[in-house]
Amino acid sequence: MFPPLPYLEWISGRPEEATYDLGSSDLRTSAHQSGVIPDSLVDLPDPDEEVTLRSQLADEYGVDEENVLVTAGATHANLVAESAAISVAESEAGDATPPQVLVEKPGYQPLVSTPGALGARVDRFIRPEEGDELSADRIAAAARSSFALAVTSNRHNPTGRLTTRERLSKAADAVNGAGGYLLVDEVYGPFVTDETTDGAFGGVTAAGLDGAVVTGSLTKFYGLGGLRIGWLIGSEEILDAARDAAFHLPTVAEPSRALARRALHNREELSATAREHLRANHELLAEFAAAHEKLSGEVYDGSSYAFLEHEDADGDDVAEAAWEEGILVVPGRFFDDADGFRVALGREPEHVEAALDALSDVLASLSADA
Repeated sequence: MFPPLPYLEWISGRPEEATYDLGSSDLRTSAHQSGVIPDSLVDLPDPDEEVTLRSQLADEYGVDEENVLVTAGATHANLVAESAAISVAESEAGDATPPQVLVEKPGYQPLVSTPGALGARVDRFIRPEEGDELSADRIAAAARSSFALAVTSNRHNPTGRLTTRERLSKAADAVNGAGGYLLVDEVYGPFVTDETTDGAFGGVTAAGLDGAVVTGSLTKFYGLGGLRIGWLIGSEEILDAARDAAFHLPTVAEPSRALARRALHNREELSATAREHLRANHELLAEFAAAHEKLSGEVYDGSSYAFLEHEDADGDDVAEAAWEEGILVVPGRFFDDADGFRVALGREPEHVEAALDALSDVLASLSADA
């Protein structure tokens, strides 16, 4: 029923094995944490006992607690969200036609594969090469009568493009008109160098838009992937169906829930540290890309990762040559574009600066005039 996920199989173990990790996008200061309590949460105070993780998330997104489902990570949240939208569509359909799920291209492989495993017909809508913008018109044009859900990421994975609330609203209007939902994976939503928005965690969110379903986690921005804490924000209809699906899956571990409560209770302190980390790594990445004439691709404002192409080598060539030197970058074939590769600066600035220097040597060796 569930197909292999080649990207996750490929990446498994590589960040730990690499000398230089330019594949991991979560903002963290070390490759390994052996303690039970993550280093960033040690000695921080806990909230009052009556404060729940669900209530903290509801406050952060400006929704009722009934519109929040806590999950065992964002992958769990995306699965139950997709299952919920498919279930709602099946209950409303008058025939046995599989519900249609539209997924952005290029895109993150699990977001593409999971709906098909759940019985949906998966089609794609294109994010154009020029600007990588989310297009409501493209979603509307691709939707069929069996349409159930459109899936996107914000920031976009792999390019790092940040979609505005206004553009998300237009996409939500498009899916409403087609009779379905818009799922926005917002694990990279807080990746903004200046907290200038009113959105959750200082970033842009689709939460509260009619027809929008939002997922998030503590993994990418706060570097707390070991907790396996994610969430789903949506309408009562979607949340009811998502809870039905969640009963078939592992529940959230109580120690993780407790530590997540601590993290959100100290959100301002943790966010300030994460933004300083993000800002430094974004600047390093932007300078790196600008310094290499044979590289093309945009490093979007505030993003610590980007999708780049080398003039003389495809994504696999770059990734393989880099790996031979102990450097991890991700080949673009895992994101529907074999010409490029994703560079992600998640580790501490000192590590990624040395990693980029090493990658520069690899790129120079691949040039036709080397």
